[in-house]
Amino acid sequence: MTKSLFTVAFYNLENLFDTYDDVLTNDNDFLPDSVKRWTPKRYQNKLRKLGFAISNIGKEETGNPPALIGLAEVENNLVLDDLLNSEHLANKPYDYVHFDSPDERGIDVALIYDTSVFEVEVSEVFPVHIYDDDGSIDYTRDILLVRGILNAEHVHIMVNHWPSRHDGELITEPKRLLAAEKVGEIIQQIKTEDQNAKIIVMGDFNDDPFSNSIKRLMQSNDLYNPMATLLSDDSGTTRHFDEWNLFDQILFSTNFFETTPNRLSFSIAALFDEDFLKQYRGPFKGAPFRTYVGKKYKGGYSDHFPVYIILEEN
Repeated sequence: MTKSLFTVAFYNLENLFDTYDDVLTNDNDFLPDSVKRWTPKRYQNKLRKLGFAISNIGKEETGNPPALIGLAEVENNLVLDDLLNSEHLANKPYDYVHFDSPDERGIDVALIYDTSVFEVEVSEVFPVHIYDDDGSIDYTRDILLVRGILNAEHVHIMVNHWPSRHDGELITEPKRLLAAEKVGEIIQQIKTEDQNAKIIVMGDFNDDPFSNSIKRLMQSNDLYNPMATLLSDDSGTTRHFDEWNLFDQILFSTNFFETTPNRLSFSIAALFDEDFLKQYRGPFKGAPFRTYVGKKYKGGYSDHFPVYIILEEN
């Protein structure tokens, strides 16, 4: 008998902004008359490319597009509607969960799901309270929690985009440790209601699998990180100069290793780093084919590769 297989993915879309000015956010770089010249044509090109990439994640293993895709760096509902209506996703039964976050740049996380295999029960967001040295609030992305039913089984999915390393890895590390603490609090809250809850924590953590924030999160909450083996000197999800990082990860509760009949268990984890997503020439050959490098338009997909896991029905 053929087993049912489901892809669960995460993808940082690199600044998926619409072309309209939102006075409440700092989106001025992504307007038709900005230095970056973010025109409707460029916007539509990015939507088409992202839709093509998303529709193919895990397809080789499962024969289907992903059941669940966590996203980072989406501006609003409009870009999600446009993405799902783009050429390669328009005929797929996708819907999404999204809340506007207080992030200063106006970029949020979201969850796309296949309505034929996943039913949303509850969704909510949790703010991460971070303060700068002067006591002012450092607004960052909320953590999105979606509880639903995947293949007749309850699962909890958390989508994250932790504070960046922009001002230096060590200086910004306490912010990511706070985000990890918040995720731990949410997990403990879930477990007080259901000790055996199946939990998936995905996101762009801006830290690698062996960073303190990820290690503490795993150890304190009985999580497994299958992404730890995917980072090497010539492999990762994002590259800065010559160094690879694997900031994009999917962790899960260890009960996904249980092989109970009719329940979902973990099968494999992988990077989705197909050649079409890569820079194909020059000094950065093999790195993600980006939409922009600084203010220069390149016309690629994203500065991150997606990651995914396959779950199988026992």
